[in-house]
Amino acid sequence: MKKPIVVGVVDTDASRAALAWAMDRAARQGLPVLLVHAVDIRWIDESFASSAVVRATALELLSKTAGYAGELEPSVEVNTLLFSGSPGFALRKRSKAASMVVIGTGHSWPGGPVADRALQIASVAQCPVAVVGHQDMAARSGVVVGVDGSEESTQAVFFAAAEADRDGQELTVVHAAPVAPHLLRAMPAPDIDEAVLEEERMVLSETVAGLAENYPDLVVRQALVSTNEPAKALELAAADARLLVLGSRGRGSFKRLLMGSTAHTVLRSLPCPTIITRVRRVKHTD
Repeated sequence: MKKPIVVGVVDTDASRAALAWAMDRAARQGLPVLLVHAVDIRWIDESFASSAVVRATALELLSKTAGYAGELEPSVEVNTLLFSGSPGFALRKRSKAASMVVIGTGHSWPGGPVADRALQIASVAQCPVAVVGHQDMAARSGVVVGVDGSEESTQAVFFAAAEADRDGQELTVVHAAPVAPHLLRAMPAPDIDEAVLEEERMVLSETVAGLAENYPDLVVRQALVSTNEPAKALELAAADARLLVLGSRGRGSFKRLLMGSTAHTVLRSLPCPTIITRVRRVKHTD
């Protein structure tokens, strides 16, 4: 049985844009779609009448959204689920049997700004989480992935490579390594710049090693950025891209680019549809 793409839906244009992206992906990959709407009645009147009204309104939203999804991609199987509880908990629970969770942008998403909500969901989800905005996809091309030199981020590179290869897109691997101010004070700028850049070039080369063997037809571009912080480097690199990929260890354990401030900043600007994919912690035994 194929794992569905789970889409968190609310009654906003942003949510409908995310649904359109998810439906297109589902049609291309032959996957079903599950529309999930969460109703958290803890914050409303506890009377039976109020609960019934909220539930009826939610079911109507799901029905209309399912109809819209069917118009977008008639070949895709669409199911709906009304969940009692918080949106974050609902999507986390459904992620266990999903191929991907998709949410839209916008501050109208229940529970706070989308960057906060997306990071919360991605940190506990059992599958990749896509955050989708209103970008026009027609003129966009390429897949961008951010790396930080860690072995964990290599897993994000292979995920991004699979995405790019499947859709016939080029892959750009971005490694932002600005020189620390204290190093510049300790050594002449040209010397320290060249020393740091040479080391980081090797890190970047090692990160993409193995892609050619697995994806012989994939065009891979390496981008080493020494003038911008990771978030800004990714925003610029992904400005015209079809997809941006970030890696997450999950369980609240964030490290540099993998999660935390960089991912939060990127999601707030959201240069293009962004997938946060789970990576496994690499353990070394001596």
